[in-house]
Amino acid sequence: MNRDLVKGLQVAWGLPEFRTGVRHLIDLEEVAVLLATLSVPDHDREVERSLLSLLRSGLDTIEIREAVLLLLEQDEVRRPLVAAAVEPLAGRPGQVAAITSAAEDPAVRREIRAVLDSAKVRELVWQAVDNQVSDNRLGLIRRAAVLFVRHPSVRRLAWALRRHGVLRELRRKQ
Repeated sequence: MNRDLVKGLQVAWGLPEFRTGVRHLIDLEEVAVLLATLSVPDHDREVERSLLSLLRSGLDTIEIREAVLLLLEQDEVRRPLVAAAVEPLAGRPGQVAAITSAAEDPAVRREIRAVLDSAKVRELVWQAVDNQVSDNRLGLIRRAAVLFVRHPSVRRLAWALRRHGVLRELRRKQ
């Protein structure tokens, strides 16, 4: 397991606010089973749907949402988690730099909070995720357009990510 990820999770677990946010609200055994199943290359799409359903219900719960946001806001938690997240991208240094830069920007973190705090935006994001999982490209594009047009927080987040080069690096071919 990635040492940065372990370090970040240990620091997060040491924060009472994080533990309070997840203690009684998540079945950790269910999460462990889902993650183990996802690690198998030929896993069932239903497992992905179950994990997304669990994530959706978690983010709709204010305590869990606050615990997740705490991971982004605490430097000693965020930095190792970002390092773990970008480790698989080592062959794409531009993408690593852009993601790391965006994660360190307080404006980006503020916009992520604004996006996650809006129930309407969360619902549209989940609809877009559902369309992506079911390979419904037209639905995905339509939901993304609605998000961008109707919700200023999404627009501000997109522009903040653009400033850091995240969108450019995601489009760039390997």
